[in-house]
Amino acid sequence: MEIEFRRTGERRYAIRISRAGHPTIEMDPAPGYDPQMPHDLAHLIVEREIGLRGGVFGQIAAGGNAGTFRPVLAPGSPAREAARLRRKVSKRGESLQHRQSDEAMLVERLVDACLGEWASRMTSRRERFVIDDSLQKILTGARLDQICSELDRISRLWIALGQSESLTLAWPPEALAHRAARRSPARQ
Repeated sequence: MEIEFRRTGERRYAIRISRAGHPTIEMDPAPGYDPQMPHDLAHLIVEREIGLRGGVFGQIAAGGNAGTFRPVLAPGSPAREAARLRRKVSKRGESLQHRQSDEAMLVERLVDACLGEWASRMTSRRERFVIDDSLQKILTGARLDQICSELDRISRLWIALGQSESLTLAWPPEALAHRAARRSPARQ
């Protein structure tokens, strides 16, 4: 699965996801824009670094839509076929969200903790972010260092993008080799 994060405007971005065996989906505009790290980009990094399958991108890889993504329809698609595809993707997404709701809530807490720690490391005072005791088993010192390092690396790539440029990252975690490619609008 490839996840493309594209700058679409001054403070806007979109996400398009291509996945084998399932329809391409997108969210445009995507919520949580941040000039350094959009929220969903942070989700992808945390989920893949920890290896979680029940978060946003794990659900999408399994054929879901995380409740917010919509199928990309070919121009001129018959209305009936388009409606059938939307229903199919939505039904699968709802099923995965229901089955994986506990892990999805854990992922949200982990993303918030990692973003808090990352932000604290960027301040000049270097005040440490306090991570909830229940998350410390997952966010060990070494793992948190790795996640913050990856947030730094991907943030630099994101910041360097111009309008209509994109950053494409791979999923699943095993297939990564931390491949990030900058793509021009012509290659979309």
